[in-house]
Amino acid sequence: MRKKILIGLGIVFLLFAGFIGYTLLTTKSHSPQDIAEISSGELSVKVVYCQPFKKGRKIFGTEEQEALLPYGKYWRLGANDATEITFSKAVSFAGEPVPAGSYRMYAVPNADDWEISLNSALGEWGAWEPDYSLDVIKVNVPTSANSEAMEQLTIKLVDSADQIDMNLMWDDVMVSVPIK
Repeated sequence: MRKKILIGLGIVFLLFAGFIGYTLLTTKSHSPQDIAEISSGELSVKVVYCQPFKKGRKIFGTEEQEALLPYGKYWRLGANDATEITFSKAVSFAGEPVPAGSYRMYAVPNADDWEISLNSALGEWGAWEPDYSLDVIKVNVPTSANSEAMEQLTIKLVDSADQIDMNLMWDDVMVSVPIK
């Protein structure tokens, strides 16, 4: 009897381990990793993030609307691993000074603006909220309507006259963060 119980528990453990392994191995195929990079003069900016898809869901809105990303709530600014941004030299990020280095980047979306934060904790899986005491800066950036609805979260770095614009686009929403 004891042998049958142990065999049963072993089978359950193997099935559970197989499920976890399969989930970990296929997660990034559902939200693939992408890298946005740009160099302008002496400044290089790199953003590493994973791109979730809309899949017919309401992305931004209220909890009552059953939005995937409710207003006023933490969002890892992507999927899977925490989104990370790297600056080769000190910058002005939406008007706030930031030293050169790498940072975890996350957002709190709202209807008219997003609060975007840079945090010094790196190498984290992004689903859990960060240690807010490690935030380097928080900035509020206005939202605008995206000219075309984006099925997949996209971050583009665009070199404009005297700055780099980091455009965060998903669904019909765009946020543009100036980096100088």
